[in-house]
Amino acid sequence: MIDITLAHWVYVVGIVAILATMLARKNIIVPAVFFTMLTALAFTGSLPDALAAIFNASLVAAKELFNIFLIIALVTAMLGALQSLGSDKLMVTPFRPVMRNAHLSFWTIAVATYLISLFFWPTPAVPLIGAVLVPVAIRAGLRPLAAGFAIAVAGQGMALSSDYVIRVAPGLSATAANANADVIANRALVLSLITGGIALVMGYLLEIRKMRPASQELLTEWELTDSEAIAKDTEVVDAPTTGHGVALRETELGGGRPEGVGSVGVLDAPVEPDEEVAGVPGVKRRTSVFFAVFVPVAYAALIAYLVYSLSQGGSEDSLKGGDAAALVGGIAAMTIFFATFAEGRSTFLERSAEHVTDGLVFAFKAMGVVLPIAGFFFIGNGDFSGTILGVAPAADGSVTGPNLLFDVVLNLQQHIPENGFVTAFGILLIGLIAGLDGSGFSGLPLTGAFAGSLGPVVGVSPETLAAVGQMGNIWSGGGTLVAWSSLIAVAGFARVNVLELARMCFLPVMAGLVVSTIAAVVLFG
Repeated sequence: MIDITLAHWVYVVGIVAILATMLARKNIIVPAVFFTMLTALAFTGSLPDALAAIFNASLVAAKELFNIFLIIALVTAMLGALQSLGSDKLMVTPFRPVMRNAHLSFWTIAVATYLISLFFWPTPAVPLIGAVLVPVAIRAGLRPLAAGFAIAVAGQGMALSSDYVIRVAPGLSATAANANADVIANRALVLSLITGGIALVMGYLLEIRKMRPASQELLTEWELTDSEAIAKDTEVVDAPTTGHGVALRETELGGGRPEGVGSVGVLDAPVEPDEEVAGVPGVKRRTSVFFAVFVPVAYAALIAYLVYSLSQGGSEDSLKGGDAAALVGGIAAMTIFFATFAEGRSTFLERSAEHVTDGLVFAFKAMGVVLPIAGFFFIGNGDFSGTILGVAPAADGSVTGPNLLFDVVLNLQQHIPENGFVTAFGILLIGLIAGLDGSGFSGLPLTGAFAGSLGPVVGVSPETLAAVGQMGNIWSGGGTLVAWSSLIAVAGFARVNVLELARMCFLPVMAGLVVSTIAAVVLFG
């Protein structure tokens, strides 16, 4: 058993304080920074090192999360460039017949996100859905918070937790559990569908009364939502005057986003068939139509390429979220340049820079609040804690710090009774706790090891317990329950408060996990 030090206890108290603050619907930056300093002080015994840890924690978090920030920035900039051409209005027109109301919009977003995320992980799915379907859904009467919920549950939750196609997660679980990866994948798929199905149905039923009739005013209001207001804690109300159920004080509304920041408008009438696009002087209609077709085709080609790579036995790395996201970002960047060149050759260089700058400003104003929060939870991960706490590098140059979070979880093992159901829920809890660092896969070796060691003792298949632990870890850290995970990308594209989105996901997701864990023991044993 690993010895629990003062630093471990301070870190655990910090986690409890942050969770309590979240439940109280308050901002958690202050407790995150405060307990980052206290944890570092308890570990190092040095006040200067503890103060430096505050900066190091945010810096490490920025390095790890910058890919998400950059995706938000580039896609937002691309949408701004398309808006300048009027292409954004044309691009979403074909979805109107399907997404006629908020009910159809909710399920269309969920299904589309699940299918894309199942093949390529949620990272490339979020910008695609956020750019194309979310604006249409909002105009149809769906709240942005509900749109973000559908994306998070279907993508970061249901698709990623099974990882049935790419199978990185089942592979990690199987290696640690010394079990069959295919069996784990099959059982994880069933459990993910149970969890996701329950969560989506609960979320939909809770949302029905808040759905509004389709209206262009709902979209206009969403487009004018200031990113600074998004970053603050907002109060969810049922006020009929707000299209998405978020009441913002007038002092929090700064007059909308800067000009050029990605706004995806939808006109009630189709674009006029004249020489210039209605409302966009100087832009010929054929130019607007070209880019309205080019962007969906480009991303459809990306999906086809990834499917082909998978079918030809391409490496897992070529299909991972990081590389797929890089392709999404690269397409967005080139689209910005082509679109601004089509808008005006003389202003091409300046306008391109403006769009990119506006995208970066929006990404950091809306999501930068997450960095110090993520920094605190990175202290619990040995891969990052050494850098944050100032641990001296080893002879090979590597820096390894304490595994504060995992050490605590390991000590919980001895308190789990030898009962199938109790053990399954114990491993689920361990997975949920391990996911608090915001990484959906980092705890899989831990839950897999527990599954392999406890399964034969309690008479439950190690594959079943590994699949249960996989559910807990990925649904928690993969981006549905933890606000400092990839959930920030979902919140960024939906333009909602990431903490509000995490709160909305909590009850439906936890209900789904409880039912799926019971089903795992009953069905698979």
